[in-house]
Amino acid sequence: MLVAAKEKQGIVGGLLPSLRGATGPLIGLIVLCLFLTFATDKFLSIRNFLNVLDQITVLGVMAVGMTLVILIGGIDLAVGSVMALAMMVLGYLHVVAGVPMGLAIPLALLVASLNGLVAGLLITRFNVPAFIATLAMMSIARGLANMITDGQQIIGFPTWFNMMAIVRFGGFLTLTVAVMVVVFIVGLLYQRYRHGGRVLYAIGGNAEVARLAGINVQRATVLVYVVCSFLAGLAGMVLAARLDSVQPSSGVSYELDAIAAVVIGGTSLSGGTGGIGGTIIGVLIIGVLRNGLNLLSVSPFMQQVIIGAVIVLAVTAETYRKRK
Repeated sequence: MLVAAKEKQGIVGGLLPSLRGATGPLIGLIVLCLFLTFATDKFLSIRNFLNVLDQITVLGVMAVGMTLVILIGGIDLAVGSVMALAMMVLGYLHVVAGVPMGLAIPLALLVASLNGLVAGLLITRFNVPAFIATLAMMSIARGLANMITDGQQIIGFPTWFNMMAIVRFGGFLTLTVAVMVVVFIVGLLYQRYRHGGRVLYAIGGNAEVARLAGINVQRATVLVYVVCSFLAGLAGMVLAARLDSVQPSSGVSYELDAIAAVVIGGTSLSGGTGGIGGTIIGVLIIGVLRNGLNLLSVSPFMQQVIIGAVIVLAVTAETYRKRK
């Protein structure tokens, strides 16, 4: 029993550092939930909680990849367009070309990953700034997504695919939410217990020092951008299941939402601090905030203003914390 208790303590203690720097956002999330509980009687219910989970699945999956990129001091502006490209590849392969879903989904994820590979190579081999490299890939991916069907949407997916986002197993989780939860857990465990997870912090802290310490910075950077694009593609599969269709205009401004979730969760844009635990809180804050504002009948335009103000507050809090 003593051994089991020590093992349990080790696991919990290992995950707690993932929340380091996210205490403020966690308190903010609690305060937000308390406010909405009293502001509207529709907020505090199991049904609404499940709706929030459904609404954050795409952002949650995408934000994990963005966290890895920002941890090394990078940025990826292409994730929204990569998501749209993966969706269109999936639709074209299955509906138009007749490829089985079991093969079409991996191929779509492969195409998404290739975008990250190209971006990573541009950054590491040709010294293109991450902002410019991913901005270019954003334009290329969006253009390719539109070229596949000349800007038209694709429908005609099998019924089981859409049911992944509708049927609640055990009356609680849909398969799409389960995918997000698995991504969260794998990301947390990798960040904390794998050597590659610790390498991200070293690179984000000081890439040159990490290189001198024997870390292959270029390879790690490329892999991070590949994983980020892969998760953007996976988010596209989740969105396609929810919509039961794909269209090339999907994912517009999703990169901004992903960056916002990471920053609100306490990860520094300069890299080296933060983590996936904080990002989960950031995703929940955005999801709960949007859900609550909808329940309060706040206009979508005002919602953008409020979320922008929250981002400013998060960045200001981070700057203040660094000065202390």
